Amino acid sequence: MTLNPNQLLTFSSQHRLQWEDSQQKYVILYPEGMVELNQSSAEILKLCDGTRQLPQIIHELEVTFEMTGLGDDITAFLEDALNKGWII
Repeated sequence: MTLNPNQLLTFSSQHRLQWEDSQQKYVILYPEGMVELNQSSAEILKLCDGTRQLPQIIHELEVTFEMTGLGDDITAFLEDALNKGWII
């Protein structure tokens, strides 16, 4: 599945993104298990709140991390997240 750059991205209601103190990292919880996230993945997914499109997410992360050229990596991650059902 390919992302539509004009679509508002939303974290799936079938999953839960939360901070785990015991592991000191964000995780995705779902009925079948849990996925541990690195910092970059968590920062991307936290922006998938239904108010932003792909270009806005890329821009915000490039400003936050004071970097440019992150678009391809962010897009690839979000396409993978879409295929896994983490975002809609």
